[in-house]
Amino acid sequence: MSQQSLEHSQDRRPTRWHIAVFLAPALLVYTAVMILPLFGTLQLSLFRSIDNSQVFTGFDNFRTLFGDPRWSASFWNALGNNTWFFIIHMLVQNPIGVMLAALLSSPQLRFSAFYRTAIFIPTILSFVIVGFAWKLILSPLWGVAPNLLDLVGLKSLFVPWLGKEEYALTTLSLISVWQFVGIPMMLIYAAMLSIPEEVIEAAECDGVTGFSQFWKIKLPLILPSIGIISILTFVGNFNAFDLIYSAQGALAGPNYSTDILGTFLYRTFFGFQLQTGDPNMGATIASMMFFIILAGVCLYLFLIQTRLRRYQF
Repeated sequence: MSQQSLEHSQDRRPTRWHIAVFLAPALLVYTAVMILPLFGTLQLSLFRSIDNSQVFTGFDNFRTLFGDPRWSASFWNALGNNTWFFIIHMLVQNPIGVMLAALLSSPQLRFSAFYRTAIFIPTILSFVIVGFAWKLILSPLWGVAPNLLDLVGLKSLFVPWLGKEEYALTTLSLISVWQFVGIPMMLIYAAMLSIPEEVIEAAECDGVTGFSQFWKIKLPLILPSIGIISILTFVGNFNAFDLIYSAQGALAGPNYSTDILGTFLYRTFFGFQLQTGDPNMGATIASMMFFIILAGVCLYLFLIQTRLRRYQF
């Protein structure tokens, strides 16, 4: 064997087949559970059932969804409610999560582990339990909310929040905030723990302490984590269904004031009461949900994440 061929064989790196072996199970499960149903849904949205047979109609279902007044009114109502649901979480849940993380990361705070656990516990509860429990709490007939407000002299402020169109969606959004505020809190808390002590000590030597230290030092360092939490909130809220369904039912009352894309999809695909199910239009709505979420994720990845400055320690 020549010297050149010997050096070539020595430079050749061995094929790492074990990587493919380890990734194969997860890839197969993800393909079976996510990829194939996604393409099946997109395909179903391009067909329509005519005489008990699926006929390819192209984008007619999408034209019906946006052009037919009956469909378009329900779709835009659900999309608007979904947007408000997301805004409440962004403006209430995530800032509270950041504030709680900042407080619980303070070394002077005692029993911080207990507080973290207590705040995170609602996150592991079932949607059915949360929806049913809060429906009982806020009930004007047998709920405890009127009595609790009466104890502090504020019973006059009580209204059936889940029974009024102008309050129902905001009330459910705040209930969802109560349930899931532990997730941004724990993620931001973990991000704050990753900040080196040298950075904090240098800030304290320069006289930067308290709220000023959080605003000028810690907050810029955890901005990437806040960005990730924001996009997770967006995806989770536009996939929401369980809480609305468990508290208000498939009709998302009162008068569809709490109807979001998830409940609209459920009624359309499976049918409800006297309404018969239409899998093709349901797949069309599901496809629109996918495109909306995809657009939001791409906007974050290509316009926002690239502008967030990352610090290496």
